Amino acid sequence: MTTRLDEFRAYRERMNARIAEIDHLGIKRFFSLDSGAYRDGALDGRTKELLGLVASTVLRCNDCIDYHLDQCVKAGWSDEEIYDALNVALVVGGSIVIPHLRHAVETLDLLRAEQ
Repeated sequence: MTTRLDEFRAYRERMNARIAEIDHLGIKRFFSLDSGAYRDGALDGRTKELLGLVASTVLRCNDCIDYHLDQCVKAGWSDEEIYDALNVALVVGGSIVIPHLRHAVETLDLLRAEQ
């Protein structure tokens, strides 16, 4: 059975490959900057993914939420830790974040079902 996460991952991979074909310097630089932001530095990459999840939730980007939740699960964050981070997003973002909180919880359930 194909889940919405499978479809999301396939679409993201396909479109990132297509964007790479464009060969535009500014776009390449931004993608490199984005990747580099999540590498270990003063903060470890694992923590940065959790920060990315919170920012994505506050910004109400479900694709970003899915991506960062996938990375957070791979990095070993527990459900309780993720819920705590999502609570921060809810407090910062307010009630308008609630639909995206629902999306995040559903995504986390799908990710755990894969394990």
